[in-house]
This record gives sequence, C-alpha cells and structure tokens, in this order.
Amino acid sequence: MPDAAAETGNAVARNAAEERSLLAHPPVAPDASAAYGDHADQVIDFYLPRTSAGPGGPAPVVVALHGGAWRAPYDRRHLSPFAGFLAGRGFAVASVEYRRGGGEAGGAPVAGRWPDTFDDVAAALDALPALVRAHLPGADPRRTVLTGHSAGGHLALWAAARHVLPADAPWRTEHAPPLRGVVALAPIADFEVAGKLEVCGDAARQLLGGADDFVARRPYADPALLLPTGIATTLVQGRTDTDVPQAVADSYADAAARAGEVVGVTLLEDVGHFPLIDPAADACAVVAEEIAQLAW
Repeated sequence: MPDAAAETGNAVARNAAEERSLLAHPPVAPDASAAYGDHADQVIDFYLPRTSAGPGGPAPVVVALHGGAWRAPYDRRHLSPFAGFLAGRGFAVASVEYRRGGGEAGGAPVAGRWPDTFDDVAAALDALPALVRAHLPGADPRRTVLTGHSAGGHLALWAAARHVLPADAPWRTEHAPPLRGVVALAPIADFEVAGKLEVCGDAARQLLGGADDFVARRPYADPALLLPTGIATTLVQGRTDTDVPQAVADSYADAAARAGEVVGVTLLEDVGHFPLIDPAADACAVVAEEIAQLAW
C-alpha cells in the first residue's frame, strides 16, 4: 500500500520543480502597455497575435489575470511567457496588473487589498473595450475569453460574475459581461474550502481583511457564492497540485451544479500547479486548446 507521507512529499517536490521550470523563463516584453488608472499597478500589457489561428478572421482576445496569492511580490511578469505563448497561438492577449497586498503578517506578505484588488479588476475590465481597440488593432473583442491562474483564476471567475453580485456591491453590473467564456486555471474558486485547507497560507481570508471580515465579505468576493453566471466556464486543474488542491475546483463545480449550471472541469494527471502556465509543459498546450474551444 502506498505510503501517504511519501506521496505527499513527492507531490511537494514535483510542485517545487514545476515552479522552478516556470520561473526559469525570461519575461516576455509586451507590444504595448496602457494605464487604466493612476496607480502604478493599474496597467495592462498587450500582446499582438504572432500567427493566424482558428477558422480565420480577426484574432480572439484573451484577458489574462496572474496569480501569486494576491501578494505584492508576484506580478504579471511571471505570466508574460504564458501571454507570449498564447500570442504565438494566434490570440491577442491583454495581461492585467492589479494592486496586491502590501506589508507583512506573521513574516509573510499580506494577500490582497480590500477593496482595492477588486476595484482594479473591475476598472480594468470596464476599460478594456476601448484599450483593445487602441492597442490590439484587428482583434475581435466580440470573441473575448477571460483566463487566470490560481488567485488570478479566482479574479477571472469573480469578474465574470459581477452581474450576480449583491445589489449593494460597488462592482455590480446590470448585465453579464460580453464574454465567450472563462477558463480558470487551478483557481481559488471556493473560499470556504480554501480556508479549511489553508490554501496559500490562508490567503483568501487575508484577502477579505482577516477573520473578522471573512464572513461578511464572502458574498461579495467568493465565486462559489456567485452562481449561476450564465457564462460558459471551464476549470483546468492538475491532480497533483499541492498549492491549490483539486478539492477547491471540485467544490466550485458542485456549487455550480446545485445552482443549475454546468461547469467543465479538465483534470490533468501528474500535473501540479505551475505547468498550466508554463510554455515548456504539455499542460500549457491543453490550456490553449480549452481557450480556443470557447474563443472560436
């Protein structure tokens, strides 16, 4: 019978190796950048498609949100090889930066800022149509897919659900966003399960302001409580992910089913957290195909 401790140790070691592989890629410079606000982190990088893809016509737009547990040390640069990879597959890409946690708690960077992180993602998505016209000429904003990795996967799911936010939420929109779909990669998609598992050092609780605010703010921030969205959604999850375990994605998919919505879940064997956005990994090609299926 397999030793559980040994299996866990092997998964942790594999995840660490996968992270090193991802971070070994040099950042890929964008073709253009534009601000959507006055803060230095309120910026979007744009990558023009490098080739034609799909059945022809204008390139679809992929809006990408980076992960890093909403913590300041992790910015869009580590997602730039993934953005360049998608551009090489024929997509026009908009990579969104946003304000993340500042300062430390218990010796580690704080996860996120309330409400600034959410303010920024909402403002970026609202500004995107005009910025895409200006900086991604020839792209087709009518074929937009929203994607994000880890904490960015959470933000992608949240941004697609603004029309079902509570009525008093400042980010609520009257109508669903004009998206072809969402492809969330190992997303922190259910804050209750993420909290029980202390995902990324209990980052979700920090994002909402700590234990005192967690319950009150969850209805405004937790994708598992913002269903159904009516938007085609696929989760891509590595089975050996030790950073955001599969249980989080499974719980979100179950919540969607209870709300009467079908969410696709693509599970990848022997894949951890980081290959989903690593151009050197086979999993990254799977992600590109999932995006293509929604975009085209």
